[in-house]
Amino acid sequence: MSKINGVELKHFSSEYLKKLNSFELPEEQKQFSALPNKFEEITEGQYRIVILNDDEPVGFFLLNSTERLKEYSSNMNALLLTALSINHTEQGKGYANQGMSLLSTFIQSEFPNCDEIFLVVDVENIPAQRLYKKVGFQETGERKIGRIGEEIIMRLSII
Repeated sequence: MSKINGVELKHFSSEYLKKLNSFELPEEQKQFSALPNKFEEITEGQYRIVILNDDEPVGFFLLNSTERLKEYSSNMNALLLTALSINHTEQGKGYANQGMSLLSTFIQSEFPNCDEIFLVVDVENIPAQRLYKKVGFQETGERKIGRIGEEIIMRLSII
């Protein structure tokens, strides 16, 4: 598994649960994401991924191959990335950027049939849009109305 400065992506394991359950987000970020403790129960086709820094959980996201993916793509080899969050105490240290930079390599290793990742980002969430563009996501040109307003659909080709 590849690392950037001690940062790596791993599948969820119960050893991370206590730390993930202690994650906090400031109020203004809660509208854009969900805390990891919302995903203690997952359904088939959902994969909890932990962003680790020196084996300590600092971030979290979900990869989905559920029916929800069909809202964004007809590609059955795609995955939908949702619920990316970095614990508030760890924000500003580059973990989101490093974690997302590892995404393609992680997908190739852990989901070898996957050839693209989709996500939606709220129009008002400029920091997240910048992050996703920086690591190679591109706007599809499509928009949706989400729970708090207009969302941009983005995709990353996995080569």
